[in-house]
Amino acid sequence: MTSDAASVEIDMESGFNTKTWAIRIASIGIWFLPLIWIDPTTYIVLTIAGLAFGMLLFMVAAGMTIIFGLMDVLNMAHGALFALGAYSGGYWILNLLEKFGWVEYGTAVQSFGSLLLAIFAGALAGALLGIVVERVIIRGVYGDHLKQIMITMGVLYVMTEVTKIIWGASPEVVLVPMMFQGSYDIFDVIVGKFRVVALIVGLAMFAGIQLVLMKTKLGLIVRAGVENREGVQAAGYNINRIFTGVFTVGAALAGVGGTMWCIFQEQVYPEIGLENIIFAMIVVIIGGLGSVTGSFLGAIIVGLSFNYVAFLLPKLAMGVNILIMATILLIRPWGLMGKE
Repeated sequence: MTSDAASVEIDMESGFNTKTWAIRIASIGIWFLPLIWIDPTTYIVLTIAGLAFGMLLFMVAAGMTIIFGLMDVLNMAHGALFALGAYSGGYWILNLLEKFGWVEYGTAVQSFGSLLLAIFAGALAGALLGIVVERVIIRGVYGDHLKQIMITMGVLYVMTEVTKIIWGASPEVVLVPMMFQGSYDIFDVIVGKFRVVALIVGLAMFAGIQLVLMKTKLGLIVRAGVENREGVQAAGYNINRIFTGVFTVGAALAGVGGTMWCIFQEQVYPEIGLENIIFAMIVVIIGGLGSVTGSFLGAIIVGLSFNYVAFLLPKLAMGVNILIMATILLIRPWGLMGKE
């Protein structure tokens, strides 16, 4: 036995895979490359901003990946649910609460209350539209991905025009609750307050979804329904009602994402759903269709890479994410955490 073969055998016996660890180290080390061109303070600021942006992207993509993973439905109308949440929660509710002095100059309690009410309104609006879309449109095209894409894209464009009729075609300013305005200055590292909120909400959403899917009876029934629809129906469960519930939850998450996104951007406009469906698709494809964990990782990758490149070469910011998506698809066509 040669010395090289012996060393490989020792590695295998000890559970240490040199190639695997080399890939892991490289995948971590690549995120420190921007330090070659960016000073450490700016790098930390961009990293925190990128993570917050990633959490916002996860909020956009979470509902889409749940609907596909648990229902095998490619829902391009997700952008319409996102836009409705942005207008209903981020714009309408916050403007309504501002009339009572709760938002721009409110107390800490009023600021938290305003944000929670905005998120609830966005989720409710997305959920209600989601029920209509699932029962009227999606139910007739289960099992046919091409028809799903075509018909839900039609819904997205129609809802964009309806949004213009209701709220107008011009961009509108979205108010930020007083408590979340401005930034924290920690040893010359500037961190936007609402970015911290986005991080917390995104992490809470990820943890909540995983908890429900993996640790509850409802999650078990839903996952079983995907694998064996007839078996779940034979056990006495109404699978159509369960799937409507899943679609409604996914739609509500889209509404939450829309609310958080427009507060973060401080503006809303009718095409917001059309624009963000592109980001959502990139995140979902990178992570793997149907994988919540994959979408979470994909959102972080897209958020960080977008921020770093936008700082160094702004015109390439979007292109680098498409390049990342294409590279991952070449190596793993099913995505980072998707099923082969």
